[in-house]
Amino acid sequence: MSDFLQLSGKTFLVQGVANRKSVAWFIAKTLEEQGARVVYAVRSEARKKSLETLLAGKPVFLCDVEQEGAADQLAAEVAAAGFAPLHGLVHSIAFANYSEGFKTFSETKRKDFLQATAISAFSLVELAQAFKPHLAKNASVITIGISSLLVTPDNYGYMGPIKAALESCSRFLAKSFGSAGTGVRFNVVGSGPLKTSASAGIPGYIESYIYAEKLTFRNRNLETQEVANVAVFLLSERSSGLNGTTLVVDAGLGSNYFDKEIIRLAMRPEK
Repeated sequence: MSDFLQLSGKTFLVQGVANRKSVAWFIAKTLEEQGARVVYAVRSEARKKSLETLLAGKPVFLCDVEQEGAADQLAAEVAAAGFAPLHGLVHSIAFANYSEGFKTFSETKRKDFLQATAISAFSLVELAQAFKPHLAKNASVITIGISSLLVTPDNYGYMGPIKAALESCSRFLAKSFGSAGTGVRFNVVGSGPLKTSASAGIPGYIESYIYAEKLTFRNRNLETQEVANVAVFLLSERSSGLNGTTLVVDAGLGSNYFDKEIIRLAMRPEK
């Protein structure tokens, strides 16, 4: 029982580490603690340079998913370096242009929406297709989504529909790869609000984060390690019965909208 997840000796690609607060970093670190070998892919040479200390001695490749053909090149380089077959892929990439501050959804610019879709959603499709020849049978592919696609937070703007597209892409990939008899699974970790550098770029995020904490059953927000733990489970064959699904990790906030304290504060705000 000491190796319940049976990840020791397996190889995984993790894409999306930006710093020590990244979901991708927590996943990679947990995989390594379980005895797995992790191959890293980062966006740029500058990002690789900034991670020199954190990823010292680890295999790091470049892949700017905004560029067409980048996923194919990454797959070729990873395979040529002797890291194939891979037992799993971690897609933890998202980008939205909030440089002009908060705008209503209807004000979304075409170029911003298409750029964010290419980076945050379609890159999963390209990554999966590029690595298809280099995945072990029964490999697992995961991506990081959000805990609810029904909520419409003003400050999250057009990323809500794009995360919906990401989740749908994962399901369709599960069907596509399943029909091909590869045994490769695709799942989404639906994470509640986290304290990461990426989320800090969302206008008004701190207020949303504090509000979310009041909605959790435990009155304490989600920790990034908790999301990583679920992700690592999905990467293991212990989750073999899960495919084309989203596992929600939100500490209960999605079921607690009518908490009496929240109602009190909303209906009788303190002066």
